[in-house]
Amino acid sequence: MKRLIAVVIALAALMGPVYAQFKGQTPPPPLQVEQEQKKKEAERVDQEYKAALKRTQGAAAEKTVTDPWQNMRGVDDSKTKR
Repeated sequence: MKRLIAVVIALAALMGPVYAQFKGQTPPPPLQVEQEQKKKEAERVDQEYKAALKRTQGAAAEKTVTDPWQNMRGVDDSKTKR
């Protein structure tokens, strides 16, 4: 029993300085690191999405709207004549 108490006291005396060295430098929990990585990934994907959306909107604005049935309709296509 005396040996056990002596070992515990010796370990406590040795762990004190070791604990003091790393007191303010504890790494963040793994879940927090994972959440930060997911957040950064989501922001990157959002930026890429917005850039792609800008590219496609620019191309869509240049395109003119055409009516494929314009040659098939008559001159006066009012609803009152039907």
